[in-house]
Amino acid sequence: MRGSLTRALAGALGLVTAATGLVAGAAPAVADGVVVGGSPAAIADAPWVVALSSRDRFGGTRAGQFCGGVVVAPTKVLTAAHCLGREVLGGAPWQLRDFSVIAGRAALLGQGGQEVRIADTWVNPDYDPSTNSGDLAVLTLAESLPQSYVIEVAPPGGAAENPGTAARVYGWGDTTGSGRYASSLRSAQVQVLPDAACERAYPGGFGGVSYRGDTMLCAGDPGGGRDACQGDSGGPLVAGGLLVGLVSWGSGCGEAENPGVYTRVSTVLPKRI
Repeated sequence: MRGSLTRALAGALGLVTAATGLVAGAAPAVADGVVVGGSPAAIADAPWVVALSSRDRFGGTRAGQFCGGVVVAPTKVLTAAHCLGREVLGGAPWQLRDFSVIAGRAALLGQGGQEVRIADTWVNPDYDPSTNSGDLAVLTLAESLPQSYVIEVAPPGGAAENPGTAARVYGWGDTTGSGRYASSLRSAQVQVLPDAACERAYPGGFGGVSYRGDTMLCAGDPGGGRDACQGDSGGPLVAGGLLVGLVSWGSGCGEAENPGVYTRVSTVLPKRI
């Protein structure tokens, strides 16, 4: 949630309260844009971006969207493991009768694209909820998406992960850091940052969470103002046309001194999915 450990808990639970009429405090965050500092994104340019949806759980205002995901094979979607937690879903994933992905559609309530039911879920067994290390899950779809929707995963240690590399993050999350969510897909340009930048921002100790470069990737805007935020969890970070990260956690939204922390997909994704 960028303020506590994960972005999704603030974003998803905020959507639950909106759907049920319960009252919850806004997550403390500072931001100044969309996907914080972003702009509208055409789904034709990013067909691999999907929205995770359950209208039963999150209501129909945003077509049930609560997290993001990315297509890595016609029947496989990656997302953040914490998006499938009981705190978010209110139970096990299989208990959501309408758990699906919205693919090929930028506007959540728009036309076109398709909604595909999720037939099975796999959560990385090395995922540690207390630290968010290994924050990755694989969703198996009941029907295949077009091969053209698939994005390739960056290899371990490849150039796309090098500090200074331009990257883009995508999602339908909070546009301001105060609970105003996008209704259409947005993206923001950031850059891959050295591990040292996140090690300084998240040193751990005294119960704090520390950054781990073996399973996490540091990215953001050195000047601040561009970032992922609540509701973007599980969405893709893309560099050089390759998937390098999944939105995972951080502190605040768009704060220069607190970069975004992403799951390092190249090292966490199993070789066979």
